[in-house]
Amino acid sequence: MRRAIARKRDGFALDPSQWRSIVSAYLAGGVDDAQMAALLMASLCRGLNEDETLALTDAFVASGETLRPPGARVVDKHSSGGVGDSTSLIVVPWVAACGVVVAKLSGRALGHTGGTLDKMEAVEGVRTELEPHEFFVCLERAGCAIAAQSARLVPADKRIYALRDRTATVPSLGLIAASIASKKIAGGAHAIVYDVKTGRGALLPRFDQARRLAETLVELSERFGRGATALVSDMDEPLGPSIGTGLEVCEARDFLRGRRRDPRLETLCFALAEAMLRVVSFPGDARAALRRALAGGAAAERFEAMLRAQGALPGALERLAPHAVAADAHATGAGFVHGIDAVSLGETARTAVDRAGPRAGVFLRKRIGDPVQAGEPLATVYGDAALAPAIGHAFDIQAREPAKRPVIYVEIGSRATVAGGSAARSTLETK
Repeated sequence: MRRAIARKRDGFALDPSQWRSIVSAYLAGGVDDAQMAALLMASLCRGLNEDETLALTDAFVASGETLRPPGARVVDKHSSGGVGDSTSLIVVPWVAACGVVVAKLSGRALGHTGGTLDKMEAVEGVRTELEPHEFFVCLERAGCAIAAQSARLVPADKRIYALRDRTATVPSLGLIAASIASKKIAGGAHAIVYDVKTGRGALLPRFDQARRLAETLVELSERFGRGATALVSDMDEPLGPSIGTGLEVCEARDFLRGRRRDPRLETLCFALAEAMLRVVSFPGDARAALRRALAGGAAAERFEAMLRAQGALPGALERLAPHAVAADAHATGAGFVHGIDAVSLGETARTAVDRAGPRAGVFLRKRIGDPVQAGEPLATVYGDAALAPAIGHAFDIQAREPAKRPVIYVEIGSRATVAGGSAARSTLETK
């Protein structure tokens, strides 16, 4: 291990067999935290090449069990983390309403970013900590499920991720890619769509970093016989207007029912849902099928069926509404919204939820590019009126109108898709 650390420190690559041995020894106690931390820091500073990233991903997958969800065409979706991002709550049942099984393994809030599991649990009675057989029952009943990663899936990644968090070695592209891809591969979906965020509110703020991560995730998925597509999307401001666990569930509910659809959120949801259908070789016009599922109410019905299958109490979704305590943050001058600090708003919404429960959070009244008059409300905070000044400080108002930015910067497609059955298994999976 000492020689491996020194070799990586000096800028050389480790052999795939070395990575597998190191991960296995770390789980067994033969490599301690200090040694692994040193190797992670060397990997952050020197980077991992393609073969090393593949070997580390393979070692993570091999450290635990691999699920085999029911269905000939099963798709999963992953986001690298954002603010006001309720896309998973929307696209999972939406795609399932088109006849494709969606087995979504999600995580909890991390820093300023929202956690899909926390949002699901804002609906009274919903369980996300499911054993594999319970997860499969939900898939069979509703055609989709959003659940936590089982402790038996990629346990090596779980331990190493915790160490990365403690040692400030999270922002390594190779380590990020191996961590994300291994969980998706072990989750058993035949195809995966990745949503990689870029901008001031993203894990990787620079576009070149986000694009490279997206490319790496697609390449890794292909090497494991999975079809994959990655979108690089904007996180310079919150994606949707609702920020907070319960508020984002309300956003998804109202979107699926046709009550309110924020344009930025709608653009990304359509793109992700269409990519999820294409990557499993959906027969026919994917966009037309999605429009029918939305207009006919099938997507909203599937959302409710998923919540019921995961334990939602009768009427819980209907009862979910913004907290009664509300306060607006007002503009101090006139002009155009030039910037919105997504990190600050994400942290403020999380504080509100911690203090007042899942119905608390932030709702944006203005977005980047909107004209503003002095005294106009910029946003509303629910649950704790004392947080209103912090929300106002998150808005940058200037005299000139800002340049428009796209919601989606690029889509990176896979050469492999699933056609009527499971994707071909790679030799890496047969151990």
